[in-house]
Amino acid sequence: MSKSDDDALREKIGALMATGLTTQTEPFPETDREFGHLLAELRELPSDDLQGKLVLSGFVDKPYGPDQMRCQECMYYLVHRKWCDLPELAVPVEPDWWCRLWRI
Repeated sequence: MSKSDDDALREKIGALMATGLTTQTEPFPETDREFGHLLAELRELPSDDLQGKLVLSGFVDKPYGPDQMRCQECMYYLVHRKWCDLPELAVPVEPDWWCRLWRI
């Protein structure tokens, strides 16, 4: 994917969230088992089901929770590409977004 493709997809994702896409922010997977179960659910989705990935992973377009967690502090976030490198997601993201697969 080129940078312009990443930018276009990031804009599409942002527009989906800005227009009120309801996602599953809870429950946050507290254990490795819960995290693994969520990853397995994501793997079952068709690879081109962007909206399904966003809904299941709980994407929101702002910092989340009492600690105001965001993609920028997640271990899967690639700063220079503005990209989520978690294989089950693998989508361009903004630094201030968040999803329930967030990890440090």
